[in-house]
Amino acid sequence: MKKLISLIILGALLMLAPAQSVQAAIGDTLLKVGTTGSEVVQVQTELNYLGYNVGKVDGIFGSNTQVAVKAFQSAQSLSSDGVVGPITGNQLDSLYATKLSQKNNTQSRQEKADAIIATGKKYIGVPYLWGGTSPGTGFDCSGYVQYVFAQNGISLPRVSRDQFTVGTSVDFNNLQPGDLVFFSFARNGIVDHDGIYVGNGQFINSSSSKGVTIYDLGPYWKSVYVGAKRVF
Repeated sequence: MKKLISLIILGALLMLAPAQSVQAAIGDTLLKVGTTGSEVVQVQTELNYLGYNVGKVDGIFGSNTQVAVKAFQSAQSLSSDGVVGPITGNQLDSLYATKLSQKNNTQSRQEKADAIIATGKKYIGVPYLWGGTSPGTGFDCSGYVQYVFAQNGISLPRVSRDQFTVGTSVDFNNLQPGDLVFFSFARNGIVDHDGIYVGNGQFINSSSSKGVTIYDLGPYWKSVYVGAKRVF
C-alpha cells in the first residue's frame, strides 16, 4: 500500500512539474500561407540571407514568402509546393549555416591579413641587414617576413627558399592581401627573395637597397616572379 501511495504521489508531482521548453527546428510544424510566428521569421530571415527575397521579415507567411520558398525548393531540386516541411526546413537550415560559416571564415582571414599588413608597415624604413631578423638591427627579406608573421602567431621557416615550401600555391591573378610572394633574381626559378602582398598590385619587403619598403609589382618584379603561397 505504501508503495502504491508513493507511486501516485510521484506521478502527481511529475504532472505538476513545469515542462522544459524545446526549440523546434524549421519544418517540425508545416509552414504555409497563413502561418505566423517565430518559425516564419526564421524562414524569412534565412531565405533573405540566401538571396531569395521575401521582402520585410514580419513573421507572416504570405505570397512573397511562398514565392521565395518555391524558388528555393526549385534550386535545391525539391518538390516546389511552397510549403516548408522537414525536408525543405532542414535544407534551408543547412545552407544558411554553411553560408554563415563561410562568411565568418572570410572575415577571420581578412582580419588576420589586415593585422599582418599593419604589423609589416610599422617597420617601413628599417634598414636591410643580411641575416637580420629584428627591427632593432635590421632585416633581410625572409627575416622580415618571418618576424612579421611571428608577431601574428604564424610560424614560418627562416629562409625564403624554405618559406616557399609551406602553404598553398596561389595564382598571380588571385593574390590576396597577406599572401607571400616569391622571386628569383637569378631568373633560374630558385627562390632568393620574398615579401608580403598588401593588395592593389603592391607588396612590402626588405630590399637590399631601401630596407623595408613597398613596391609595385611592375614589369621588373613580374620578370623575376616565381610564385605565391597562402599560409593562413
